[in-house]
Amino acid sequence: MSAAASGADSVIARLPKVRGTYQPRAMLKDLTWFRAGGPADVLFWPTDTDDLATFLRGVPDDVPITIVGVGSNLLVRDGGIEGVVIRLGRGFSQVTPEGANRVRAGAAALDVAVAKGALDAGLSGLEFMRGIPGTVGGGLKMNAGAYGREFKDVLVEAVALDRRGERVVYGNAQMGFTYRHSSAPADLVFVEAVFEGAPGEKAAIETRMNEITEARSATQPIKSRTGGSTFKNPPGHKAWQLIDQAGCRGLRRGDAEVSTLHCNFLINHGAATGDDIEALGEEVRAKVKAASGVELEWEIKRIGRFGGQS
Repeated sequence: MSAAASGADSVIARLPKVRGTYQPRAMLKDLTWFRAGGPADVLFWPTDTDDLATFLRGVPDDVPITIVGVGSNLLVRDGGIEGVVIRLGRGFSQVTPEGANRVRAGAAALDVAVAKGALDAGLSGLEFMRGIPGTVGGGLKMNAGAYGREFKDVLVEAVALDRRGERVVYGNAQMGFTYRHSSAPADLVFVEAVFEGAPGEKAAIETRMNEITEARSATQPIKSRTGGSTFKNPPGHKAWQLIDQAGCRGLRRGDAEVSTLHCNFLINHGAATGDDIEALGEEVRAKVKAASGVELEWEIKRIGRFGGQS
C-alpha cells in the first residue's frame, strides 16, 4: 500500500459512519471543468442534509474540510487537497416553486436549473442565472452574477449547516454580498436557498434566456476545458481588455492557454496541470501589472497543495 493510500485510510478511519459514500484518493480533475489537479485525501458524497449533519457533528476538529460544487470556477493544484472534500449530489439538487414569486433550490442545483425553474413558474428576474456555469452553493459563496445581475439581487435567504452540523439561516443582508464576494462564515456548508422573482410572461422570459445562451456561445469558449472568468473586473476596468492590451491573448504555458476568443478565460488543451494553469494566470497578472499598473485579482478559486507537497 502506498503512503498516500495509507494516509487516506487513516483519515477515513477517524470519520463518522454515514449513509453517503467516502471515496479515498479521489481524482478531483474528474470533477472540475479544467480537468486538472490532484486528488482529495477523501471525497465525501452525503446522501441528504441529515447525512451531512451527521458527518459534521462527528468529524474531528483537526480534519480539514473543503466544499466543492460542480467545479466550474475552481482550480485544484496538483498536490491535491488534505482532509475531506465534500461534494453535494442529487439529494441537494431539487428546484421547486414556493409561494407566489419564489423558488427554493438545493445547493447542488445548477444555476441554469434555477433559471429554468423560474421560467416554469412564470417568474422573471432570474434569467441571468442561465449565464452562470455553476451551482447555487458556489454562487452563494461568491455572489455569482452575469448579464447585469447578481445573487444579491434575487436572494431571499440561504440555509446552511455550520461546522457543528447545526442548521443556520442567513437573510440577504446577513450574507454581506459585495462584488464576487460574500462575508458569510467560510466554514458554512450551504444546502439550499430561496430566490425571488416577479410575475412575467413565459415567452418573454424564455426569449431572454435564449439571448443569454446565444451571447455566451458567441463570446466565450464554453466548449473548452476552462474555468469561467479568471479574474475579477478591477474598478473602472474590464479584465479582458487589460489582458488584451498587455499582449496576453493566446499566451501559452504548455497546454495552458489564454483564450483567443475571450482572454479572461484560461483553457486546458489537454495535458495542462493545475500548477501550469495557475502559473499562466500569474504570468498574466504580472504582465498586466507591468503594462497598466493595475493588479488583477483572481475570480477563480484556487485550492490545494502545489505538486510535490504532502
